[in-house]
Amino acid sequence: MAEADCIIGAKRHLSLLPESGARLMEWPVPFSDGLDLVMARRGQPTVVLASGDPFWFGAGTSLATRLERAEWRAFPGRSSFSLAAARSGWALDKTLCLGLHAAPLSRLRPHLAPGQRIIVTLRDGPAVADLGHYLHDCGFGPSPCIVLEALGGPRERITECAAQELQGREFAHPVCVAFEVAGDGDVLPLASGRRDDWFDNDGQITKQPVRALTLAALAPRPFEHLWDIGGGCGSIGIEWLLSHPTLAATAIEPRSDRADRMRANAAKLGVDRLRVVKGKAPDVLADLALPDVVFIGGGLSPALLAHLETLPEGTRIVANAVTLESDALLTQTQARLGGTLMRIEIADTAPIGRKRGWRAAYPITQWSHAL
Repeated sequence: MAEADCIIGAKRHLSLLPESGARLMEWPVPFSDGLDLVMARRGQPTVVLASGDPFWFGAGTSLATRLERAEWRAFPGRSSFSLAAARSGWALDKTLCLGLHAAPLSRLRPHLAPGQRIIVTLRDGPAVADLGHYLHDCGFGPSPCIVLEALGGPRERITECAAQELQGREFAHPVCVAFEVAGDGDVLPLASGRRDDWFDNDGQITKQPVRALTLAALAPRPFEHLWDIGGGCGSIGIEWLLSHPTLAATAIEPRSDRADRMRANAAKLGVDRLRVVKGKAPDVLADLALPDVVFIGGGLSPALLAHLETLPEGTRIVANAVTLESDALLTQTQARLGGTLMRIEIADTAPIGRKRGWRAAYPITQWSHAL
């Protein structure tokens, strides 16, 4: 640090430094402006101060991806998560750690189940109350929380209370919260085929049992990218993303109201990384990143199938059809290209006078094929 002619960091970091003769520069807001500040000094001796381990939800990764390996060195300290686990007495390997200082609280939603221990970093003191409000709204207000302020420093403070008691209290940045989920809130299942009422929809939704079969046919694998064509309410793309954090998905939907609904459903269920493209396939497909897997839930046409045939070898395609016309198109396509056809017929019980009977849903024809 003595050889650097510039030190960049948060105000609280810079205030702890002894006089060195180096120029001090405060990291600006938003965070991305700080990256530009560092890059403007490329080739000049510069120190960046960051809390804890810069490669665990820190600035390290953002900087390292912009610099050559020989241009930087990192000196990690104890991470906020390690310090929080040490104060809480929790096994870090059995605790979910999330960086929510620059991400929405809804990222928590898939993980909220009684008994789950979670440590989160938050952007500032007021965000602690926001966390308490969010947990309360999800039905997990009784969750015991440990609020940890300025860990490892002279201003360190620890407060314990239930999530529903966090509102009205004041906390100082930097702050993280360790909490164990408790309460009677609805738990998002791990298996594909979640209840239909998890998704706000106008009736345009791949229903729960068909969705489970469709996700099984799509067979998501880590790091794959899905095109969800005719996304409706986004249930297929959202469940795809819930399968693994490395997955990506782009939903294509021509109607603005449904596109907006997809974004809202994705945000609510913690997968705001769903990309929604308003437009009609195949018109908008040429500008999209290539997929590993394609699902056609709506808008099936000869032109769309012709475009999909140009995708790279190995791309997997799953299409569901309800109408006779779409059924015939898939039958002809399977005869020409191969793959498998499956008929899905599902019935549930419905009242018949004072008794009950089986009520059949429209049968679904599903075509699965790898190019």
